[in-house]
Amino acid sequence: MGNFVDKYIKLGISYMLLGEFKHNLDSKNRLTIPAKLRMELGEKPVLTRGLDNCLFIYPHRDWQLFMEKMNNLPLSQKKARNFKRFMLSGACEIEIDEMGRVLIPESLKKYAKLEKSIVVIGVQDRLELWSENVWNKYIAESEKLSGDIAEGLSEFGI
Repeated sequence: MGNFVDKYIKLGISYMLLGEFKHNLDSKNRLTIPAKLRMELGEKPVLTRGLDNCLFIYPHRDWQLFMEKMNNLPLSQKKARNFKRFMLSGACEIEIDEMGRVLIPESLKKYAKLEKSIVVIGVQDRLELWSENVWNKYIAESEKLSGDIAEGLSEFGI
């Protein structure tokens, strides 16, 4: 499989992380990653704060691409420095155990307001981990605004 993956990475094509899954956080702050997504995360995925009060999990290859973009942010601009601090200070490589679980550090759990019920969503190059309550509010609002959102993206050819 490595040659297949390497071929697609060289072409700039990565796997697609897609879907919405509900799982429970256990008493030791471990979350089972859906089997469908585990292989696509590969070895040494990176967990960090995400935007909108969720967490991001990047496959290592996509984290490297993200880091290249981060390295190009100008040190002289305060917004760039703040964004780098926000994204990188909580970042950590994680391991997926034999049961398909990852450990969520307490600081990241607190940031994302994670309780027992978690929604795991695939967003092309990353997973997002959401508190089920926060996700339900977010998605309900997004559904109401979907036409406006789509209209605003027309300048990007969507």
